Amino acid sequence: MQNLTLTWQTAGGTAVALFGAAFAVQRVRRSWAPPVGAVCREGGILLALFTLWQLVGHLSVMSTAHALDRADWIHRTELGLGLPDEAAWQRWVEPHGWLVSACNYFYASAHFGVMLVLLAWVFARRRGSYRWLRNTVVLTTAACLTVQFVPVAPPRMLPGNGFVDLAAEYGQSVYGGAVAGVVPDQLSAMPSVHVAWSVIVAVAVVRVARTPWRWLAVLHPLVTVFVVVVTANHFWADGVVAVALLLIVYLVQYACSGWRQGRQEPAPEAVEEQAATPVH
Repeated sequence: MQNLTLTWQTAGGTAVALFGAAFAVQRVRRSWAPPVGAVCREGGILLALFTLWQLVGHLSVMSTAHALDRADWIHRTELGLGLPDEAAWQRWVEPHGWLVSACNYFYASAHFGVMLVLLAWVFARRRGSYRWLRNTVVLTTAACLTVQFVPVAPPRMLPGNGFVDLAAEYGQSVYGGAVAGVVPDQLSAMPSVHVAWSVIVAVAVVRVARTPWRWLAVLHPLVTVFVVVVTANHFWADGVVAVALLLIVYLVQYACSGWRQGRQEPAPEAVEEQAATPVH
């Protein structure tokens, strides 16, 4: 099963080309230039982020030799804190082949697919909220990638702890080999970008959409957490750290937004002085 379609070289080259096209289009004085330039620019940003994501999988600030030890420590610490054993959740799912297969497909496709649909929808229909959403995705992903420089193995690599690589058993693994020349990194489980993105999707839909049905988007992160756990791709801790980083990003954006508004709004004294000035 494939979940990647571009090498980091192809993605990086395409990103550069899109940035160049955006720059060139901005110099064209035509009515169609601004929207075309915006599409090229945003596409370049997302592909540049994808390129960085792929590169991090091949770079680390610590040896990969202890990635399994770190994963084992996380599992033992979770059990010591009284958290539910992910291996037990997986054993409950194993007898249901259709559910296992569905979870594997969801893990491979929904992560990128849902986010791309959301970005396209907000860009086309809710342009005023797009920059906030794009910045959230970029900053959160960058924060997660920074942590992922320290290699940590996923639960499925710990058979001694009771975990099973269900995707490999069903022939649905996205890690079985190179996809378009890229071998997806398997030692960047901490934190879970899958969980972070799923929460971003839910928050964005609830905030941007107008229909009462928007609250159904909350199911997306719940399903995502269930899937990454029962497929043994992530620990609870991976999701907790990812959400914590996302919350920090939201706080930083809120603080910066308030700072910018404060810079733009006149001081109260200036407003009073202007109001007291007689109009001739």
